Amino acid sequence: MLENHKEKATRVRYSILLLIFINVVVNYMDRSNISIAAPFLSKDLHLSSVQMGLIFSAFGWAYALLQVPGGWFVDHVKPRVLYAITLGLWSVATLIQGMVRGFGGLFGLRISLGVLEAPAYPTNNRIVTSWFPENERARAIGLYTSGQFVGLAFLTPVLTTIQSAFGWRGLFVVTGLVGIVWAIVWYLFYRDPRDSRRVNKAELKVISDGDGLVDWNKSGKQKSSTGVKELAFVLTKRKLWGIYIGQFCVNSTLWFFLTWFPTYLVEYRHMAFIKAGFLASLPYLAAFIGVIASGYVSDLLVKRGAALGVARKTPIIVGLLLSISIIGANFVEKPSMVILFMTLAFLGNGLASITWVFVSTLAPKNLVGLTGGVFNFIGNIASIVIPIVIGFLVKGGNFAPAIVFIAALGLIGALSYIFLVGKVKRLE
Repeated sequence: MLENHKEKATRVRYSILLLIFINVVVNYMDRSNISIAAPFLSKDLHLSSVQMGLIFSAFGWAYALLQVPGGWFVDHVKPRVLYAITLGLWSVATLIQGMVRGFGGLFGLRISLGVLEAPAYPTNNRIVTSWFPENERARAIGLYTSGQFVGLAFLTPVLTTIQSAFGWRGLFVVTGLVGIVWAIVWYLFYRDPRDSRRVNKAELKVISDGDGLVDWNKSGKQKSSTGVKELAFVLTKRKLWGIYIGQFCVNSTLWFFLTWFPTYLVEYRHMAFIKAGFLASLPYLAAFIGVIASGYVSDLLVKRGAALGVARKTPIIVGLLLSISIIGANFVEKPSMVILFMTLAFLGNGLASITWVFVSTLAPKNLVGLTGGVFNFIGNIASIVIPIVIGFLVKGGNFAPAIVFIAALGLIGALSYIFLVGKVKRLE
């Protein structure tokens, strides 16, 4: 009896975190491969900058609009099944992009990619909320979020090389096949806490004592009507609007880098394509460092007794303010200086990218999925607005107004967290 009481907790949650991390790498590889392909794709298919803006934004229309339904699915369908199906199907859509012949086909496939990826981040948040106690959650979110930057930092040169060898069509085929294989691996290895044979009672106790929702499915059966009343709740709270607006601004910088950044370097800064591929990886690497540091510092402040609001807000506000440094690129000519300002801005974006921790911390326990859906919906309106607005701002051949636009949104995001979020505590 005494021996059982002293049973050492397993650490299965960290292997689960690795699986989510790889999901995010695949997710962002399939979102961003269009930016690598864009300079060549646009010439082959005879697409203007305005048409490319629409292509870049097509993913975002579907992705943003389906965040609330996606949040509902996350509250009702087990992550093992939901992720395997959606990841496999969006990878098929990625592969087929390598076969398109014109604007319409590519636009439609990018929309389908947005539909299928819509539940991904609410699912990630559900998994982390189920598997991690509060005092480890920011670090966990930081680590899996870093997957988007790791994938972009280290895969950008790889994807550039693949495109050089097999063309932009081959790029889509290769990335699609990778995702199909990974969907199978996910289904074979992922389990919820109560369904896992590897986790022991001691680890489950560590998670549940730390406000981790190990009994998500059970609580879901007790609660789960997510109707007009619940939606009205998550749309009428000032604290939640603070994080919604902040997420839009964080994603605005991100979507510049996911869409127009390689084109900016090649066509507006006249860098050779292969050189631009390698230089483009530096801001992503900086963002990776930023998001890892952000989660670590935030959880460290919690463990040392700092107020939860201070611990969670500080890295996000500092990061959003640092992202304003992107405006410096308008005042330099040397490629190294352009990359320096882009790197500083994306470092800031990485620091600000643990914003999902506020969904776990602020949302009512029975509405984490719905709140995450609304949060991701409003945040990902940036994926629609940013590519299109930039497409119109740069059609005269000058990219400077687009850079000012992105910088201004960084400032708005910081002000949102400072003045709207207020005291950090779970809403009832």
